[in-house]
Amino acid sequence: MLFAPKFLPLLVDSQMHIPDGFLSVLVSVVCWGLTVLGVGVALWRTGQELDERKIPLMGVLGATIFAGQMLNFSVAGGTSGHLMGAAIAAILLGPWPAVLVMTSVVSIQALLFQDGGLLVLGANVFNMAIVGVFVAYGVYQTILTLTRNKPWGTFVGGFVAAWTSIVIASLVVALQLALSGTSPANISVPAMGLIHMVIGAGEGLITIGALAFLYATRRDLLGLAPAGPSRASNRAVWIGGLIIALALAVLSPLASIHPDGLEWVAEEQGFLNTAQDAPYEIIPDYVFPGLPDERVATILAGIVGALIVFGTALGVAYLRHRRQPDTAYEA
Repeated sequence: MLFAPKFLPLLVDSQMHIPDGFLSVLVSVVCWGLTVLGVGVALWRTGQELDERKIPLMGVLGATIFAGQMLNFSVAGGTSGHLMGAAIAAILLGPWPAVLVMTSVVSIQALLFQDGGLLVLGANVFNMAIVGVFVAYGVYQTILTLTRNKPWGTFVGGFVAAWTSIVIASLVVALQLALSGTSPANISVPAMGLIHMVIGAGEGLITIGALAFLYATRRDLLGLAPAGPSRASNRAVWIGGLIIALALAVLSPLASIHPDGLEWVAEEQGFLNTAQDAPYEIIPDYVFPGLPDERVATILAGIVGALIVFGTALGVAYLRHRRQPDTAYEA
């Protein structure tokens, strides 16, 4: 077997998905309030601004980010990291649709795959879908302005935006842990920040790779070329994006067996045992139940999850688009 069953929770946990038990009820409730406000504004703004060409892109980005998050890569010190995806979503969609895509990914991970707690789901969405997206978007747009929209600025901006989004989001997690009394700030902040500076480099390189692929195939999505014909362009996005997402799901058993950044810090600082199990299980730890081969079970879970996220993000996009039926969208 490629990996032992005991490693399955480590294979696919995301580096900043907080489990129940790590945060206090008060911190969790405050984060839920901020998240409901942020996602509500994102729904309204997306309905006002959504470009028709971005509708399929929301679906395929959601599916690709979900599948990409299953592929942990090893980093220094026996830890692992992987794509968070906030930067590439913000770059391609703008901040408000990106918030909705990331919210779809993080919510389905918690509700169906028990990746991240239910009480702390508001905190996880806030950290990755709101903080991650807006930090990445702000950094990217600043670098584009400084480089006067040069093509190379797209790649520099993409790397720095991705790296910064990982690091800042990890520091927000550290502050939430400190405010909850789980780990003192003078311990959690440097511990989370340092390991995620390394993980952020991987996020930046993955983002550059994605931008390079789009630069070669669909520069219009990067704002570097005029938009092509709507139907042909959208068809390419649908097919190409889903193929990439499904391919990543098939490769998911190759993920690193090392603990992710948050789990590593929790182990080192002695609060890992405060994590609480989910009150129910549907596809726990990204292993489809009832299959004897863990590799096949993981691949099937990845494919099912990617398709569900695709449908969710796409449905949200269509619902928001239909609220503005008389708006003329760019072809």
